Amino acid sequence: MKVHAIRTGSVRIKTAQLEGRGHGLLDILVDRHWTDWLPTLAWAVEHDEGVIVVDTGQASHLLGGYRRSLHPFFRWEVRFQIEPEEEIGPQLRSLGIGPRDVKRVILTHLHMDHDGGLAYFPNIEILVAPGEFRQASGFPGKLRGYLPQYWPKGFNPTDLILDGGPFGPFGASKRLTNAGDVIAVATPGHTPNHISVLVEDVDTTIFLAGDTSYNEGLMLAGKVDGVGSDTQVSATTLAAIKRFAATRPAIYLPTHDPESAARLAARRLVQATT
Repeated sequence: MKVHAIRTGSVRIKTAQLEGRGHGLLDILVDRHWTDWLPTLAWAVEHDEGVIVVDTGQASHLLGGYRRSLHPFFRWEVRFQIEPEEEIGPQLRSLGIGPRDVKRVILTHLHMDHDGGLAYFPNIEILVAPGEFRQASGFPGKLRGYLPQYWPKGFNPTDLILDGGPFGPFGASKRLTNAGDVIAVATPGHTPNHISVLVEDVDTTIFLAGDTSYNEGLMLAGKVDGVGSDTQVSATTLAAIKRFAATRPAIYLPTHDPESAARLAARRLVQATT
């Protein structure tokens, strides 16, 4: 089994989004400080049962859409950049992975930098937590910072129902392969129905974390981001990830961590203690 980190462009955010200060969007609106350009990563898991793609990254066709949005977050508080050749479709092809090789796509959540490449997977099963899909849909979804108007026509994902019981410290899970070695777990906080995907690779868990935190250090410190749906829920999720990493070898890979790809390549484990 091999996991590929695929960088689909870059993003800049306010420092108050990177690490929350307790007042949500208000803190971000008044913050004048930006991060450096951060990666937006998607993942391809080469598995005996077929390739599994986790998140689809950014897409160049969304650049104009977010800039035209009336949502204050998109207008003033975030910047994206991506070239067409950086999108997930061309990058999968460069890895020798064609559309027929992909068995399914799993989305940690439906923000535009995670679902932007959906158009590359028109005939492939897309798994999304049903609560996340409801949260992101329609006009209420737009108010919450989603861009459902740019989903592919007829987008109707398969419900990813976490009915497999607890997995370690995570309250809900679902095994996604017959071998049982790719597992979705509930990691709410950044969005209410956010999930992460765990790949059990021999004796190490590769933790595809989505936006549970913006980097590993923030997770270890238990510092939540500034846009999460619930600060206490986010903190509980980060504590669960830290406990998990303290009890078994794990490589923690958030989407926007500048060190995620290097950690994966070096198989550098989380140094967590309970």
